[in-house]
Order: sequence, then structure tokens, then C-alpha cells
Amino acid sequence: VQLQASGGGLVQAGGSLRLSCAGSGRTLSSYFMGWFRQAPGKEREFVAAISRSGGITSYADSVKGRFTISRDNAKNTVYLQMNSLKPEDTDVYYCAARSGNYVRTGPGEYDYWGQGTQVTVSS
Repeated sequence: VQLQASGGGLVQAGGSLRLSCAGSGRTLSSYFMGWFRQAPGKEREFVAAISRSGGITSYADSVKGRFTISRDNAKNTVYLQMNSLKPEDTDVYYCAARSGNYVRTGPGEYDYWGQGTQVTVSS
């Protein structure tokens, strides 16, 4: 499966962005999906994950209550709605697909990765 992330950009603190991750090659409904972020020189960090049906979600503590992961399997797309953005949310955001069962938070648990989209939050 190929993943294409989009929707990043520059936003002021307190603002919102919605990231999209479009799948091609295979239907994303076959996969658990996740969003991660990474700053230069740092490890890739878990942000959110969602089960195949969308019924189970998981969030990093740093984004809980501000970010929402969702999916539209008919559109073969996963979303990350980001509200109340903070400067520390500035990173490159990646979507990823996992073939196995269960929601997982480790980057090594995911099999396919998109190319990343830059999110910059100004203070």
C-alpha cells in the first residue's frame, strides 16, 4: 500500500489543521493506521492510532483532547484533526499502516509509511 500525507502548513498557536493520509494500491480498511511526528535529530514519536473499523483509538498524552484521528474507509483516507495547536507541535507528521492486529504505538510496529507533511506552529 502507498500512503500520501497532506494538509500540513503554517498556523498560529491556537489554530487548527487537518491532515489527510490517502491510500492507494490496497484498501486502507485492511490496516490499523497511525500518525507519528518527528523533529530533526529526534526519534519518531507516536501521536495517534485507529483500528480498522475506527472503533478504537489511542492518543499520546501530549495531544489527548486536542487531536482527533478518524478514517473514512469509503474514501480510503485517514485524518488527523489538530486543534489548539501549540508551537511544540511543530514537526514533520507521518501516517503509517500496520498489517497486524491491535492498536500499537511503536514506529517499528508499522509496515508502511507516507512521505511526511510539515506542520509549523508559530507563537
